[in-house]
Amino acid sequence: MTRKAKAAMVTGLLAVVVMAFRVSWSALKDVVEAIGADPTAANVYPLVVDGLMALALVAVLVLTGTDRRFALRVLVGYTTASLVLNYVHGLVPDLHGAGRMRLADWAPAHWALVLLASSLPVGSIYFGSDLVAKVLHHRPELAETDQTTANRSGSDLREPAPVEVEQSVYESPAPSAPTEAPIAPPTSVPVVPVKVAKSAAAPTGRARKSAAKVPPSARTGRPTRTPDQLLTEARTATADWSDDKLTADAIRAAVRTSTARARVLRDTLRTERAASAAELVPTILHAVPDAETSAVEELAS
Repeated sequence: MTRKAKAAMVTGLLAVVVMAFRVSWSALKDVVEAIGADPTAANVYPLVVDGLMALALVAVLVLTGTDRRFALRVLVGYTTASLVLNYVHGLVPDLHGAGRMRLADWAPAHWALVLLASSLPVGSIYFGSDLVAKVLHHRPELAETDQTTANRSGSDLREPAPVEVEQSVYESPAPSAPTEAPIAPPTSVPVVPVKVAKSAAAPTGRARKSAAKVPPSARTGRPTRTPDQLLTEARTATADWSDDKLTADAIRAAVRTSTARARVLRDTLRTERAASAAELVPTILHAVPDAETSAVEELAS
């Protein structure tokens, strides 16, 4: 829209407002004279009501937020009051220049109309001063920033925030397969006399259990040992043990295995020792004649 079109629209609006004010001015003047106002007050009274309506309309266009809603309520309230008084003026023909008289035959209605007409000037002083102060202290930049922030906050609140599901640190223990296969006693074990260095002594007492339970996820997994590896560790640990010390409990504590496997290892080691002892006896018996023969040969020479 061009400037000339805008100027023409504003001029037409002002002309309509002036003519409407002239029509309302006559009705409000007669009503206020009927409740006892003097001629000067009656001529100024329409400016109090319709003038505040124009001021509230300007405040609605300028202010924002709660101030704008307040100005809009003032505009609606004074517009309604002016409409009621104009309606009473048209409903009672005797008000036209008749001076002081009753506004309604019913006493409560008359009292309400008198209260309304007499309270409008007081309300104009209060509401008009408040609206002018709000307009003078209004900062468009700050109000625009606050409105933008409020809109952003409102749009953020409409979208529900994603709910974070806390994951447990501990994992539920899964059923695990047996790590070690049962050991079957060998049918024939080759005896290889090997001298092994003495290992660390088996603990005499049981380790003290910890008071707090360690979760399965924090435990250190022990590597799976085959039956041959267990047998090798048992041989190494019990190489210098006597037959009396070779028990299932001592082997279980030494190689850290179950009681059932420790019994199998005990039987296997005892079998190996018995087979080794049985093979050493013929060797010793064959070695004695050889020694005597060598001694006789030396004497004969």
